[in-house]
Amino acid sequence: MRYVALGLLAGSTAFAAPAMAQDVNPNFTGPRVGVVAGYDAVRPGSSEDSDIDGDDQTVDGFLYGVDVGYDFAVSGAVVGVEAELTDSTGKTKTNTSDPEYFGYGRVAPGRDIYVGLRAGLLATPQTLVYAKAGYTNAKLNVQGVNGDVDLDRNYELDGYRVGAGVEQSIGTNTYAKLEYRYSNYSSADFRFDGNTTDSFDVDTDRHQVLVGVGMRF
Repeated sequence: MRYVALGLLAGSTAFAAPAMAQDVNPNFTGPRVGVVAGYDAVRPGSSEDSDIDGDDQTVDGFLYGVDVGYDFAVSGAVVGVEAELTDSTGKTKTNTSDPEYFGYGRVAPGRDIYVGLRAGLLATPQTLVYAKAGYTNAKLNVQGVNGDVDLDRNYELDGYRVGAGVEQSIGTNTYAKLEYRYSNYSSADFRFDGNTTDSFDVDTDRHQVLVGVGMRF
């Protein structure tokens, strides 16, 4: 799925080339705020494995959240900055009976913070095709047991996100969008208590397909 972003970006060049000669629709510029929802999938990266039962190690869930941004026109293109806060309903399922079990595979995705840039071209006066990239910080809520003690801790993951999407202007200040994003987290922080933090390398992938609606001001 990560190659969908590259395909959409390549397609934007082909479809949006005729729009380069025209001015950017002002409905695609200025501050914006919106809500997003869709499909969320977290899984170990290519170099890792987990203890989730079965062949499918993907943690599926429903993504929901809010985003804000500011876009402006540059030489016929739309360039902007954006930020997003989301959460997910995804949870793993495991049947382990090991009393010492405390695995990276038994997790529930938590809040996700994203900040980044996006750039796009007009496929039509009312349709923007764009690509995006930036930084993401997510939590994984880990639940397990250590002997007779139930443990509930959070990992904080740092990584990057790339994606692509299509935004449709609806009226003068409303829009809707469809977007795919791929995230990879390569480092994690685990806090044992209020003062001790352990940092280590991870390889965690995240795929998301969402829809969003919002308003410009």
